[in-house]
Amino acid sequence: MLKGSVPKALDLFCGIGGLSLGLHQAGIDTIGGVDCWEEAQATFNHNLAPVRCMRADITKTSLSDIESFFGVPASAIDLVAGGPPCQGFSTVGKRDAADPRNSLWTAYQSLVAEIRPAYVIIENVEGIIVMEKGAVQQEIIDSFASIGYHMKCRLLVSADYGIPQLRKRAVFLGWLDGLIEPEFPRPLGGSHVSVADAIFDLPALKPAEIVAVYCNDPTTEYQRARRKQCQILSNHEAANHEPELVEVISHIPDGGNRKSIPAHLQPKSGFHNSYSRLASWKPAVAVTSNMRKPSSARATHPVQDRGLTVREGLRLQSFDDDFVVLGSRSSQYLQVGNAVPPLLGLAIGREVLKAYRNNTTGLIARARSATPKRVKRVRGLFDYEEETAAL
Repeated sequence: MLKGSVPKALDLFCGIGGLSLGLHQAGIDTIGGVDCWEEAQATFNHNLAPVRCMRADITKTSLSDIESFFGVPASAIDLVAGGPPCQGFSTVGKRDAADPRNSLWTAYQSLVAEIRPAYVIIENVEGIIVMEKGAVQQEIIDSFASIGYHMKCRLLVSADYGIPQLRKRAVFLGWLDGLIEPEFPRPLGGSHVSVADAIFDLPALKPAEIVAVYCNDPTTEYQRARRKQCQILSNHEAANHEPELVEVISHIPDGGNRKSIPAHLQPKSGFHNSYSRLASWKPAVAVTSNMRKPSSARATHPVQDRGLTVREGLRLQSFDDDFVVLGSRSSQYLQVGNAVPPLLGLAIGREVLKAYRNNTTGLIARARSATPKRVKRVRGLFDYEEETAAL
């Protein structure tokens, strides 16, 4: 058995590095990430150094380019992780060959086929489970079966893994034929971390106000874990809301919605869940790039009359306070909204590491060097009808 062995991972479509951080915390050696987004690359490099992000278009990047940049041969990469966009991957009989997202999947799978890592992790949007009535999920599984990988999929709820957010993510776990199958992480159990548990130690802000020092001590285990020994508070600046908007949201109670806004102040547009506050006693809904906009879906602070700050978004995504997001303000929100929660990466990484270490060196070497052949097709774990109801 490979007890104590540390596998190396490559993170494709890495963004700011949430998945890389989680895998590292699980005990996996992430050699680096690849992404084409310049500002995300800068944030990744700033926070994960000496681990680096290679800025590149994966459709134009060869394996030799990756080996040269990271100084690591493909044979040393035991795990490939990432979340390539899936919308153009399959349209069941009417595939749009011109959809540029198809090439992202093709490039991703081609790199996996060349590297032949022992394990593969794919993280993606929850809708991939029911997309095209489940056909996209199944085609992903089949596509990896064609190059020798068993693969399974499950929908994971972030809040079940210590993250103060109800965001659901589809996670695919793949393993080479002949290797130990990894398990999906089990929910932690107990009470979920709430919004108040996560962010209520951060200084109160008025619109357009910025505070760079802590004013209160942390009061929960989650707050203490995120703050660590930080003395400087970064990325905590409120959006500059107009007085009229502040007046509108001031009428909404903790966890409330637009029904509490007086008739004469009711916004003329927006959906039913627009202008709603997060409930302080629950995990947040999915954190998105619109978290600073009260007009978005539940993006208003539970008790303060403003949208969320970048730091509050990072807390709700389970990033520690020493993680600093670079770039323009709008880019910062987008980077955080697109990120994988590190604690989710940690939970997944622990299970993959456990499976990896239950193999022998010889078993992994034989699996990786074997001539690629199609493995038995596995049906997706979810039926379209079942998941339609769940989503």
